[in-house]
Amino acid sequence: MNWESLTSSNQLEALMEKSKDQPVVLFKHSTRCSISSMALNRLERSWNEEEMKEVTPVYLDLIQYRDLSGAIAHQLGVEHQSPQIIVVHEGKAIYDTSHMGISYQELHKVVNNLTMA
Repeated sequence: MNWESLTSSNQLEALMEKSKDQPVVLFKHSTRCSISSMALNRLERSWNEEEMKEVTPVYLDLIQYRDLSGAIAHQLGVEHQSPQIIVVHEGKAIYDTSHMGISYQELHKVVNNLTMA
């Protein structure tokens, strides 16, 4: 799985623009949380590059970039959680879940519905 690391507000704006062409899957990860590490590991083990070739996967270390995490919550109108998956399409959050709700199968369904439309 090839994560794009989110490290700046300029990059966040570029990703919002990119989401107009293809879905962006944003994973907000707390490097201090075992549940977050488990959710990340499960997602990475299940990820299928062929199924998700139309998606940009983005990783945010929210401990190191807490301000970006707040900017995402504000800009997308999604309550901050950790760990958290947010699917962004056309500059808007169309799906989000956290903790044990993070599932590759569910994420694939959401993305597949977008790319098949």
